[in-house]
Formats: sequence, structure tokens, C-alpha cells
Amino acid sequence: MRVLGIDPGSETLGWGVIEGSGLKYSPVDFGTVKSSPRDAFSKRLLKISDDIEEVIAKFQPDVLSIEEAFYANNVKVALKLGQVRGVVLLTGEKAKMKIAEYSPRLIKQTVVGYGNAQKHQVQEMVRILLKLKTVPEPHDAADALASAICYFHHAGVQDRIQNARLKSKS
Repeated sequence: MRVLGIDPGSETLGWGVIEGSGLKYSPVDFGTVKSSPRDAFSKRLLKISDDIEEVIAKFQPDVLSIEEAFYANNVKVALKLGQVRGVVLLTGEKAKMKIAEYSPRLIKQTVVGYGNAQKHQVQEMVRILLKLKTVPEPHDAADALASAICYFHHAGVQDRIQNARLKSKS
């Protein structure tokens, strides 16, 4: 199974692809989609959509794992982030991918063991878990990989719960 993790951002969106099953996984590739803040926001959204479509076409992931929206002090920032998430979710749906959404706190808790972990802590744990030689740069890509790792950890739990429910009904 391949999972595409996304760290949404309107200027820098991180993405990372991991493959494996259960708690055994390995990195495939990661990177960012960079948009110019000078471009109209609609053009930035189009670039995000086009670039994520290319990533999906190239790596053929089965699942899209993305950070849920979080509360921001700046309403404009929160709205823009929501629009970026919407574009990514739509792109994933068009590609017929399974979609998983996790809060930033749960992703950090899963990867680092602490829900308020700092960026450098997430980067280092992603490096360790994926057996990378260096920390993934920039942090947006590391956050995207962390989102994909979170899917592997939580999807297995959900599958076991569902299988237990099915067995108890038989």
C-alpha cells in the first residue's frame, strides 16, 4: 500500500509518499509544492492541484493522509488553509483515493509521542522511523511524511477494530 501524506500550505505545501503495510513502511519520495505569494490565490490553488495530480500520477498512492484544519488566530490564514485543503481533498477524490484526516496534535503524538512537539522533533523522528540519513527538508515535507506515518499506525488499529466487530457478529 502507498500513502500520500500532505501538509497543506498556500505558499509551501509538503508531500511525502510512503509504502508498506501495518507498522512496516519505507519512504518512496517527498517534496514540496511552492507557490508565489505574488500570484493570485486562485492561480496558487491551480498550481497546487496540478502538482498534486502529477505526484499522484507518478507514485500511484492508494491513500491520501492530510492534516485536518486547525484553529488559527488569523481568520484569513485559516480560510486560505481551508481552501488549500479543499483543493487537495478534491484532487484525492477525483483520483479515487481513500482519504484519512488527522489533527496536527494526533500526528505529532503518533510520531513523536508528544502532541505539542516542535518542528525539529518531528523531523528527527521522521528521519529515525524512515531510516533516512538526514532529516527531511523543508519541515513541510517532514510534516507530510509524518501524516503518512500516522496513517500506517492508525489504519491498522481501525482494521483490527472492524475485524473484531465482524467476528463478534458471526
